[in-house]
Amino acid sequence: MFASIFLLSLCVFFIILQLKQRRPKNFPPGPPILPVLGNLLQLSLDNPLKDFERLNASYGEVYSLFIGPKPAVIINGLKAMKEAIVIKGTDFAGRPQDLFVNDVSQRKGVILADYGLSWREHRRFALMTLRNFGLGKKSMEDRINDEIHYINKTLEKSIGKPFSPQVMFHNAASNIICRVLFGTRYEYDDEMIKVIVQCFTENAKLTNGPWAMLYDSIPLIRNWPLPFRKAFKNAETCQSIAIRLVNEHKKTRVPGEPRDFVDCYLDELDQRGDSSSFSEGQLIMYSLDLHFAGTDTTSNSLLTGFLYLMNYPHIQERCQQEIDQVLEGKDQANFEDRHNMPYVQAVVHEVQRIANTVPLSVFHCTTKDTELMGYSIPKGTMVIQNLTSVLREEGQWKYPHEFNPENFLNDQGEFVKPEAFMPFSAGPRMCLGEGLARMELFLIVVSLLRRFKFIWPEDAGEPDFTPVFGVTLTPKPYYMKVQLRSVE
Repeated sequence: MFASIFLLSLCVFFIILQLKQRRPKNFPPGPPILPVLGNLLQLSLDNPLKDFERLNASYGEVYSLFIGPKPAVIINGLKAMKEAIVIKGTDFAGRPQDLFVNDVSQRKGVILADYGLSWREHRRFALMTLRNFGLGKKSMEDRINDEIHYINKTLEKSIGKPFSPQVMFHNAASNIICRVLFGTRYEYDDEMIKVIVQCFTENAKLTNGPWAMLYDSIPLIRNWPLPFRKAFKNAETCQSIAIRLVNEHKKTRVPGEPRDFVDCYLDELDQRGDSSSFSEGQLIMYSLDLHFAGTDTTSNSLLTGFLYLMNYPHIQERCQQEIDQVLEGKDQANFEDRHNMPYVQAVVHEVQRIANTVPLSVFHCTTKDTELMGYSIPKGTMVIQNLTSVLREEGQWKYPHEFNPENFLNDQGEFVKPEAFMPFSAGPRMCLGEGLARMELFLIVVSLLRRFKFIWPEDAGEPDFTPVFGVTLTPKPYYMKVQLRSVE
């Protein structure tokens, strides 16, 4: 009997040994791997950021994990990040294609597209079109300042009573990118915007949550009626709205006289024909990609910024002094004013650093066999950038773990941007909307601080700066009190 149990145990042991995933030769180190599950049990599926930090301390700047059966390399710190996404940018410019987010997006759009001809053509087209529609020019400033007018009206109605800014900031950011994409804006209580915001918010949580991890790790469950199915319904809802907007454009457009991004794409489609990578299906997902990317990151940065400005009133007051001095006699701010506002510039950049809105960027994968920090990384390996490790890296910042604009000021009080500032990532897949986001944040912060004083409500208790984890980091809901300033 004992011999039988011993032999059975020995067989089970050898089967498990055979099932166990092994790291390839000279692959980055990492924790022991379990059969089937990989390292899933060593990560908090609700928020793995602390786990990545712990593993960084144990295994170094470049280490590996198995997400179920799939190996992934985690990159930490400025040195490793630069080597991967800047120096060897094209080697690490791919996107993993067998993931939950790819199935939800039907592998269309630009953010999740794999590195290839279609992606290059679409990225080039987007950069050119955004530039033509005023990115970095007066026309884009006008769109942003128009939306600031509506923000001001909303805040004026809330003077003297606690006000939750979440919907206002989210819809303002949404409207600015909507003006670029579709040539229109929506009232903050518009039902269509509420539906889109709800779909985006739910999908952002699902994509970086435990159900997506299970979907990626266990293909067998992908057609089961589990909570991740909601993401597919949300995507269909958003697609039907985008299809309606595109069809309206097709009826009213004048070829060769584009009013917005959608018109430009339809013109391009006319010129290229059906044989190219351009298609109406691509346009639908492309516009949703840009809408989501241009809304969520900016609104969460603004929410983070005003949460800190209320709770660091001396920083808010110093900003207002600089704003009053530079804008004296002017009706409104323009983007060029940033060169005369080193302290405000420092505050806006510090908000982006501390907000860390996309802490794991968008997952990359290697386009060929390559090396990183002496390790061998095979083609097709998933790569995760831990941007938190760079934005709060010891030795790169004067005050890495606290909110302090001095991180962006030199001894003479001049604005400086450290190399480790990469909230938009870097390299070939750097965020398309960086220029728009920078302009939005500066103009909105300056315009609102010039007109209003923002106060943490007396009965709100201690502020909680801990963000909610998802595709983007979101501040927990809060209330603010708003007062009109009397500027001499």
